[in-house]
Amino acid sequence: MITVTLGTIPFTFDRAIHWLDCLLDAGVISESVFVQHGTTDVSMLEKYPFVTTEPIVETSFLMKTVRSSRLIISHAGQGLTRGLASQGACFILMPRLSRYNEHIDDHQLWFAQGVEKLGIPYCTSLDNLKLAVKCPPPSFKGQIFDEPKLAEHLMQIYPG
Repeated sequence: MITVTLGTIPFTFDRAIHWLDCLLDAGVISESVFVQHGTTDVSMLEKYPFVTTEPIVETSFLMKTVRSSRLIISHAGQGLTRGLASQGACFILMPRLSRYNEHIDDHQLWFAQGVEKLGIPYCTSLDNLKLAVKCPPPSFKGQIFDEPKLAEHLMQIYPG
């Protein structure tokens, strides 16, 4: 199974759904797929009986799905990336890009470029995604953040 998670922000991620449709249509993906899509229109995926879509899911459900997936294709949100890394998941990041109006800026790309140095791959082209589906990266082994969470860090700097 492949899990695709696009987050829940109010920006659509049409590029991700279009690329997924291309890979499904070409037979590159022929296994079950679960898509958590937020506000993105996924109607083009309705023609595939082995694709299940949900706009929003509980974190516990998502992590259970992650554990049973051979590959996770995820937006490059820091919280989810941290969760996938802590699960030792096999995943690739697909950062939302501002030039496609998928987010307000390219912070997801900058984050993906940063964690790539730690062994977490990302894709910004259909060819990269196709390669990841055909030959998934190894499961992540390690930790991506040693420092405290941002809120804890700010509380240390700016106490009560």
